[in-house]
Amino acid sequence: MPDVFTVLRADHDEVKAMLARLADGPRAADGASAEQLAQRQQLLEEVIIEEARHEAAEQQHFWPAMQALGVDGARIAEQALEQEAAADKVLSQLSELSPGDAEFEPLLARFIRDARSHITFEEAHAWPLLGVEITQARAEELGEAVIRAKKMAPTRPHPSIPPQGLAQKAASPVAAVADKVRDTLSGRGRQQ
Repeated sequence: MPDVFTVLRADHDEVKAMLARLADGPRAADGASAEQLAQRQQLLEEVIIEEARHEAAEQQHFWPAMQALGVDGARIAEQALEQEAAADKVLSQLSELSPGDAEFEPLLARFIRDARSHITFEEAHAWPLLGVEITQARAEELGEAVIRAKKMAPTRPHPSIPPQGLAQKAASPVAAVADKVRDTLSGRGRQQ
């Protein structure tokens, strides 16, 4: 059974690889073809889906575990949740744009920078603190909870849903169902 750090590291590695492809990818301003821009848009959709699922699972299980550690854990969780809320807003804006739009590349560059910074923050501050405070059995339990939560998580950013609390617990599953219906009808998230 994978522990929470193994599960989250796999997510982070996947997102970092996608971010690198986006950062290096062909841009409209550089003369990218329509096909290349469509592939760029599809890759962004994959990042949005993965980020939405990952953050929702963390908000349900990882960050509450951090908050339970006391003042230091709560401080780190609060900072990370603020970073995630800001990312949700940017991803929501990006999802309304296409790679040919003038605002797309600056906003994407901001997201890539902030996402990399957030991953570094989480791995450098949250993981070490939680790693010394919980047992291996608890780490594995959290890993399984994150895996299950990702399967039921929204696939789009929902910046209006609070990241934690009763409103999140009530709204997130409804948003996830609505997202999955929209994705099925539109074909979003399917590899082309």
